[in-house]
Amino acid sequence: MHISAKGNYGLRAVLDLAMHYGQGHLQSANIASRQQIPEAYLVQLLNLLRKAGIVQSTRGPKGGHVLLQRPEDVTVQDVLAVLEGPIDLPGGKNHGGASEVLEEVWTDVEAAINGVLSSVTFRDLCRKQQIRQANFTFRI
Repeated sequence: MHISAKGNYGLRAVLDLAMHYGQGHLQSANIASRQQIPEAYLVQLLNLLRKAGIVQSTRGPKGGHVLLQRPEDVTVQDVLAVLEGPIDLPGGKNHGGASEVLEEVWTDVEAAINGVLSSVTFRDLCRKQQIRQANFTFRI
């Protein structure tokens, strides 16, 4: 499984929105700066996430982007499904023998990956990020 820059940037953008959940709209320029994502590309990703109902975007001077759902209601899988599509592992309908055995392995791997991705919420990621930031601040 390979997560492209599109998926990686999208996850970082949603994490940024989750970290600021309840604080109002965030400008794409600020998200792009904090997450080191090219702003033009970020706007494209936020548009895809908006169409999927994960992000809300508002135009105007007080506009910007917010997470449409609570961070505990959005999973890593939700975002990756929009930006990356389904997991693409080898497999398909094979013609028996070793191919069937290998297909079972890929099915098990896909189920395990989906299990992890669907169990990790952005609330979980926010908590981990806050702990890391606190530990980093403590060391300085």
